[in-house]
Amino acid sequence: MLGAILTANSLELNVDLSITSLFYQLPNLLLALSDSGGEEKATIAALVGTAGIIFLFSVILGEICVRLKLPTVLGDLVAGMLLGGSVLGFIVFSSEGIEVNSALLSGLEFVTGASSAVVEQAYRFQMKDFLDASANIGLLALLFTTGLESDLKELIRVGTQATTVAITGVAVPFVLGTVVLIQFFGVATIPALFAGAALTATSIGITAKVLQDIGRLNSEEGQIILGAAILDDILGIIVLAVVLSLIQTGEIEITNIIYLLTSASLFVLGAVFLTKVFGSVFVSLINNIKNPAALMLLAIIFLNSCALLATAIGLEAILGAFAAGLVLGETEFQEKLQSLFEPFIFVYTTIFFVTIGAKVDLSVLNPTIAANQKGLIIAACLIVIAILGKIIAGFAVFTDKPINRLAIGTGMIPRGEVGLVFAGLGATTGALSNSLDAAIIIMVIVTTLIAPIMLRFVFPSSETEDSEEAVDRDCVPVSKFN
Repeated sequence: MLGAILTANSLELNVDLSITSLFYQLPNLLLALSDSGGEEKATIAALVGTAGIIFLFSVILGEICVRLKLPTVLGDLVAGMLLGGSVLGFIVFSSEGIEVNSALLSGLEFVTGASSAVVEQAYRFQMKDFLDASANIGLLALLFTTGLESDLKELIRVGTQATTVAITGVAVPFVLGTVVLIQFFGVATIPALFAGAALTATSIGITAKVLQDIGRLNSEEGQIILGAAILDDILGIIVLAVVLSLIQTGEIEITNIIYLLTSASLFVLGAVFLTKVFGSVFVSLINNIKNPAALMLLAIIFLNSCALLATAIGLEAILGAFAAGLVLGETEFQEKLQSLFEPFIFVYTTIFFVTIGAKVDLSVLNPTIAANQKGLIIAACLIVIAILGKIIAGFAVFTDKPINRLAIGTGMIPRGEVGLVFAGLGATTGALSNSLDAAIIIMVIVTTLIAPIMLRFVFPSSETEDSEEAVDRDCVPVSKFN
């Protein structure tokens, strides 16, 4: 049971998606296709062409967002939606039911001289084995640099507030969503519980990126949001474990819940301990190595090791990446590491957010389709609950200091890729009807798009004026938004 849960965790990351694997993976993948028919050339052309389109759309829509004083992550999400199978069909991960853009395939045929069948096979191959892996690398790199920029002492200081926000932000939408679906829409208990579980998610990747964009990552509110989002992610795994257990066995396996809670607690405590022990060892090691690449490579090794450890004990790889950043962020190499990881952030996080948008099926928004109509009505209720539940969590902070509670709640709103995973699992397990699955997807779309806009405006203008330049990624390094 636990193995199935971990395989289907909310971000579906695994060891093969580590940062260093990317550099070794592509040559082997190409060799596997190089036997005949120009597959290697077609694969490279598909990769280069798709990447170019992604970055072009990201630049254009990101520039529009900058001029509108909105976070650039919103531009990447919209770019993905436009490029996905619902609109232009340039980025299509599914092998069934969605056609790849014919102009793109024709262009690849012209450039490579390969047949249409070979070109489409190459496109599907690199989309699944390279682009999706690159997106997950972007998430790991983003969480690592977020950890680098975070103040461990500050995170510990706001730990109580973050815990309160996380627990409230999981409990309120879960209970409200489940009760509303059962009482007002007549949804059966198991599907209602699964939909309620989907409402608990928080996309830490989107939250962290927006906080960086607006220069609020190290603020009191930013640290509470960040800590709560991490705890929310852990609680989300536990809620998912409980719901999947009910679906598959009809009962809750208490041992799984205890195991996840224990492993998460030990992992966090281990990270705190490493900051006191490993930091000095790491500094001493780097100072005694003359190879200029040592700092970057050893940091990646440490990042991969932490991500692997987190995965091995049943947690998410991104938690390991964040912990690795926290540990190395306490060393004298913090700023140097931030600058070294900037290329990863520029390239791979763009791919990550664009692919999130591309995986959204916009057809569920079409009210003329009869199957969507009930889903749209349910979705409207879920959206209200999704936003209200997290806003209430923000006001659950216990502190005597003046603090922007609305901003804290708003920072917890985006569901992003986490919500899409919940929807996907619900569909594949048969727990969700088509209308309820569509409602969850719509909720994810709206919360993912509205949160970056709301966050930009819930902070007082006097606090964000000095950080407006940080929104422009062409002017300020991604990892230095403060």
